[in-house]
Amino acid sequence: MIFSMAAFLGATLGTASGILTLCGLSLLCKSCKKGKLESADGTDPEKAKPSVLHSLQQFRVEKSTEPIQPRTLLNFPNIFKPKPSVTSPEVINCADPGKTNAMPPKETAKESDSCNQATGGPEEVFTIPREDSTDDTPCDTELTNGMTTSSSSIHPKLHFSLTYNMQHKQLHVTVIEAEHVTAEAGCEGYISGLLTTDGRERQAQTSVRRLTGHVQWGEDLVFPLPDGYKMEGEVALSLHSCDRFSRHTHMGAMRFKLADVGMMSDADCWVDLQPPKQPEVTSSAGELLLSISYLPAANRLGVVVMKAKGLQSDRLKNTIDLSVKLALKHQSTKLKKKQTRRVKHKINPVWNEMMMLEVPREMLSKSSLDLEVLNQAGPGKLEPLGHCQLGLQASGTGLQHWQEMLDNPRKQIAMWHPLFA
Repeated sequence: MIFSMAAFLGATLGTASGILTLCGLSLLCKSCKKGKLESADGTDPEKAKPSVLHSLQQFRVEKSTEPIQPRTLLNFPNIFKPKPSVTSPEVINCADPGKTNAMPPKETAKESDSCNQATGGPEEVFTIPREDSTDDTPCDTELTNGMTTSSSSIHPKLHFSLTYNMQHKQLHVTVIEAEHVTAEAGCEGYISGLLTTDGRERQAQTSVRRLTGHVQWGEDLVFPLPDGYKMEGEVALSLHSCDRFSRHTHMGAMRFKLADVGMMSDADCWVDLQPPKQPEVTSSAGELLLSISYLPAANRLGVVVMKAKGLQSDRLKNTIDLSVKLALKHQSTKLKKKQTRRVKHKINPVWNEMMMLEVPREMLSKSSLDLEVLNQAGPGKLEPLGHCQLGLQASGTGLQHWQEMLDNPRKQIAMWHPLFA
């Protein structure tokens, strides 16, 4: 009996311990599985703890069976129309004369509606009728290069003032500016003054400036008047232009009497420069382009015979064999002669030859250059076509070219010279 009770209790305790053991094993398996899942979650970079390199914001990805529709990232900006300024109805309603097919009113209304939608709503336009407008087609005025055409030409205008210095007996002409100047691109210009009294002339000029539509100088032209300005005489102010070949062109001039200086003194004067009179037609045999320079250290005069144009073709009937002969003179004595090579079969020959002449500086004031264009008509037969002279004893371009060479040593100065038969 006792043995059977002991066996029953042992079986009961064994069963209970087995059940407890199974429960413990099941709990242990669940805890192991949970630990593995947490360790796997810890190694995932998306579920890692926030650090310096990771953001605090967590993202959640959800699966969806709906198709993905693309979404625009940029929104079309609103277009704002400028508000029309206050203007006359004639200008607003003006149609282009070049177009014959006008837009139908329906299309116009559609376009205006679409524009109003883009700008966010309709806009009001205020118009003021023009009182002095009588023309029904004001837009038919012809324009050229953005400027209205005018039949009358505009002359240059000169702004200057006069002052007479009683202490030094001098007349000061202050050249301030010039307007409406029309010249080729790259041209330069200056204002020259000429005082004429009792058959004597005195000249003065401003500095050379680049010519534009508006040129400013602000310089004084001084003329000595020891006997005062209450005498017979006049002052002429002229505008000149010069190109890269130092060709000077007279663009306009004005004159006033010395008796009017007292009335014009200390006043700003605006005067239209009158165009120069057409020069009388002279018998010119063509033009010769020369470039000269003087080297003071070497006492050498360099002459470059460049080219000629406009030679008389009636004197070049049979043969064209052209050259230029140069002669250096001191007063009336010939010091040296040189000649260029000959150019055949060209009515506008080009030489581009340089000749060096030794001339002391003190002799330049009384020296001159004589140049002559020759044609080799036959064996030993030279026909002169034209000649020109440079020096202080010359006139016109010959005097001007020589004077510019003396004023600008070591600088090549080119200028066209007319040839005289």
